[in-house]
Amino acid sequence: MIVSIVSAIIIGAIIGALARLILPGRQNISIGLTLIVGIVAALIGTLIAGALGLTNTRGVNWWEHIIQLALAVLGVLLVVQMQTRKTH
Repeated sequence: MIVSIVSAIIIGAIIGALARLILPGRQNISIGLTLIVGIVAALIGTLIAGALGLTNTRGVNWWEHIIQLALAVLGVLLVVQMQTRKTH
């Protein structure tokens, strides 16, 4: 259980950072919020990959990571849009 939580945090941090790098321009969100978006995207992506039967692979599960990254990009976009609406 502890290993799963730690790996979700590490993968979430990487996924969140990659999502911000993929998006063009500057995103005015904190590192902590990026981490939270990445962790949530990693967890939901794992659930989706499991539901699609993509979790039983040998080696690195690239499909799962692609789903997680896509969700993180969408999550960062949503957070940026929500913050933009708050300031206007």
